[in-house]
Amino acid sequence: MFAMRITTLVVCTLCWITSYGLPAGAWAAEDILIADFEGDTYAPWKVEGEAFGSGPAQGTLPGQMDVRGFEGKRLVNSFLQGDRTTGKLTSPTFTIQRPWINFLIGGGQHQDQLVIKLLINGESVHTSSGPNNTAGGSEALDWDSWDVAKYVGQKGTIEILDQATGGWGHINVDQIVQSDQRRSVEPAARTLEITQRYLHLPVKNGAPKRRMKFTVAGQVVRDFEIEYAEAAADYVTLADVSAFQGKTLTVHVDKLPGGPAALMPITPSNEKPAAAEIYHEKLRPQFHFTSQRGWLNDPNGLVYANGKYHLFYQHNPYGWGWGNMHWGHAVSADLFHWEEMPESVYPAKFGDWAFSGSAVVDPANTTGFGEKRDGIETIIAAFTSTGRGECILTSRDNGLTWTELPENPVVKHQGRDPKLLWHAPTKKWVMALYDEFEGKQWITFHTSIDMRKWEFASRIEGYFECPDLFETKIQGTAEKRWVLYGADGKYATGQFDGKTFIPDGPKQQLWYGNFYAAQTYSNDPQGRIIQIGWGRDINFPGMPFNQQMVVPVELTLHKREGRIVMHAQPARELDGLRGNSRQTVSLSVSGGGSSSVSLVNSVPSRWKLDLQLNDARIVKLNMKGVPVVVDREKGLLTCHQMSAPIDVHEGKLSMEVLLDRGSMELFVNQGQSAFSIGGDVTSSPSTIEITADQDQVELSAEGHLLESIWKK
Repeated sequence: MFAMRITTLVVCTLCWITSYGLPAGAWAAEDILIADFEGDTYAPWKVEGEAFGSGPAQGTLPGQMDVRGFEGKRLVNSFLQGDRTTGKLTSPTFTIQRPWINFLIGGGQHQDQLVIKLLINGESVHTSSGPNNTAGGSEALDWDSWDVAKYVGQKGTIEILDQATGGWGHINVDQIVQSDQRRSVEPAARTLEITQRYLHLPVKNGAPKRRMKFTVAGQVVRDFEIEYAEAAADYVTLADVSAFQGKTLTVHVDKLPGGPAALMPITPSNEKPAAAEIYHEKLRPQFHFTSQRGWLNDPNGLVYANGKYHLFYQHNPYGWGWGNMHWGHAVSADLFHWEEMPESVYPAKFGDWAFSGSAVVDPANTTGFGEKRDGIETIIAAFTSTGRGECILTSRDNGLTWTELPENPVVKHQGRDPKLLWHAPTKKWVMALYDEFEGKQWITFHTSIDMRKWEFASRIEGYFECPDLFETKIQGTAEKRWVLYGADGKYATGQFDGKTFIPDGPKQQLWYGNFYAAQTYSNDPQGRIIQIGWGRDINFPGMPFNQQMVVPVELTLHKREGRIVMHAQPARELDGLRGNSRQTVSLSVSGGGSSSVSLVNSVPSRWKLDLQLNDARIVKLNMKGVPVVVDREKGLLTCHQMSAPIDVHEGKLSMEVLLDRGSMELFVNQGQSAFSIGGDVTSSPSTIEITADQDQVELSAEGHLLESIWKK
């Protein structure tokens, strides 16, 4: 028995060696290092140009995404001063002594301008480039290999070249070795019979991005990038394959260590991964919308239809970072208790992503495809197909499935982000678009009677991305104004005749901080202007989800000091989350002094604060570690180094503060200014502290705990 075990071990070991290309009976020799780039300089390599600097980079360079996958502490990284610099590295001559040269490579993809190359007698015999040639991507390095068996015994040199200056115009290289074994990754595939709803896909944040495709009967039905976990996963996401029930589906990966065996962790299931943990994660916001899995950004298609508020949004269902843009989907009866629906709009193909857009209903059926069927309103959406242009979709089942207009794309231009609205006086549909005509930033307006054929109407300069356009009443008057909004939170009031927007004056700003790409709801049953923005860069490290939406707010117009200004206050439905726990606070501080009080059960919560400043010029408030400074001489309120103008009447200032895991929102003087601030407020000191430079300052506050929107 003992002898048989030894024989089995030897046979298996020789099989393993043979599978890696070594002759039976031969053992792999130790790798020969060509360069590991761990020194302060590149010596004895020759350096030309600026891109590589005077020595290897210590990881990520300023302005660069996180560089991962290199070995040791340094690497070749030509992102020095960004993508505009160029240069070349040349190795000393070396003798080729092994059949393979292996190396780690990352950065941009350009087979002529961004390469590592092997030269024999001055002629290039092998070249490799990085993986990235489109926006997004990853700075992770991955193994590549050259078969140099026929050059063994000859002299060679290696060049690393960066002659590119546009996006992804840099190259990353590390750990160049000669070896008896190949290290490059190879294509892999696995075939499954689809009998369950989901495929569970393991994800490792920061791993090299793999191109994964699903094919059915030879046709590509899903195509995306994923930081696939080749070992331990950070979390597991899912792909909904219910549309392929009863069919044979093949999972393909463009390159993967370990071959098909590495795809075995992909698991069919009728349950979502870690279903019991969803919405119970440590950092999950308790009253802000977050997706169950993956990255989200811009809110899209905000429409009230068939008794529900629909929230579509930019979504990467396969990763924690931006990419693979789909439309995610959630519905709510009250703007807070959200039910996440299946993925709604899929990209037409890889690279032709479903970018931002809007949605409406057409109760008068002016389009000819907006009628109700079986009592269900048709939802009409517009989105940017990045490979085609602006496209129109219709859904007769509340966004579960969509039908494209045969006329798509209905508008082609240099831009994106269509906003649809009905202009009643002219009886036409309007599409507001971000446009880069002549290299500038514009909002353009197009009109149509049926959404199939659109005509250019006008453009206005100075707005960037995700336009919003709506008309609303000025509070306390019979007047109305149109509001034109850009992604950065800057807006203008003015007149709009269905073709041209004429502003009342310069743009103004309402929102500050982690806030971007907001949109307002069409068809609100109460006629309100309800806005939801993206809390940009509010990150949730270590979680299976990333980014959040800002709290829904009601927008109103007001006259103030000869101007028409917009206010934002939390949607009234937030009142429905108020819990039983309540705390009141009273603080008084004299000039030059400070005072503080502890908060009880402060997250998630809603606070209303009233400050009596008297003659104090500078008052500092610190709530849960977030500093707020009121400077009356400058007329500014500053929060996290962002300043907004304020009005202090009779020495009084009011604020409303919303505290959740991951963020604080601040509304000043009934929403004259609004701040969205990202940060882990759960770990910050549970106190309110106030200081003043002079005179007596008094603070009174009342806070209420809020119920979780995920509580069942």
